[in-house]
Amino acid sequence: MNDAVKKWAVYRTRFLVKARPLTEALTFVDVLGREHQGKKGDYLVESSDGVLRIASRDIFEDIYVPLDPGPVPKREPHVPRPRRNADRAVAS
Repeated sequence: MNDAVKKWAVYRTRFLVKARPLTEALTFVDVLGREHQGKKGDYLVESSDGVLRIASRDIFEDIYVPLDPGPVPKREPHVPRPRRNADRAVAS
């Protein structure tokens, strides 16, 4: 083997994306003029900068793992505090 080829390295995706599976075929042209085509079951993927693309189901499901949103924390209702005299504006 040639010296230009080194040992394999392991990489992971470091970017978060939003995605949804297509329910029907979709074709569109992105802001850079590139045409994207997908079929039912492929994924419409939005990157953090808002760029849309289509990823085939096989590739998408092989690369991306859904984040578990976990339990939604319960929030205490907001109760306004009484204002102190120092907080009130004084008209002169």
